[in-house]
Amino acid sequence: MESIPELICYVSRLMFERRLTDMAGGNISARDGNKICITSRYSGARKHWQLTSQDILCEEMDAPNLLSDPRFSREGKMHLAVYKNYPDVQAIIHAHSFHVQPFVAACKPIKPVLESTQKFGTIELIKPAPAHSSELANNTVEGFSGKEEIMRKQAAAVLIPYHGIIVAGKDLLSCLDALERIDWNAWCIIAGRILG
Repeated sequence: MESIPELICYVSRLMFERRLTDMAGGNISARDGNKICITSRYSGARKHWQLTSQDILCEEMDAPNLLSDPRFSREGKMHLAVYKNYPDVQAIIHAHSFHVQPFVAACKPIKPVLESTQKFGTIELIKPAPAHSSELANNTVEGFSGKEEIMRKQAAAVLIPYHGIIVAGKDLLSCLDALERIDWNAWCIIAGRILG
């Protein structure tokens, strides 16, 4: 069985290969009891998502020096806030997905147009806030309110205006599955408009 860091590395490579994130950013985490295991800062820009277990930071969520650790992802505050407010969430993916990005750039929700995405409902935008901020973390927590049952069953998602997508769910592979379904759904909306 793969360790949590090994699974995060596998997911990171797969996401990059499938254009579910880019080199500009994003981060992946999983809960391990009271610990958070999260991709380190600059995983995309400097490592191009070709990570090893040593690139995954695993620390107690309430460790006093976690936020000041230079390896800790700049969006880690957002992950911590979701874990602390939603105890059933076991994994989180923040990504800049190829077909989702036009929707975050235009500040448009993603409506389900495929049978495989009906269960996620419309992927709504949260209130905008600066990247890496506590305000963004709080807005993300607020955005997931009411989606607890979806997160327990698989995963739920919200969009960050001008930024990307956040998926939170019962485990890392469920989040990855949801991310790709939503990305394909986004492409079908765009292609449908081209087709008329």
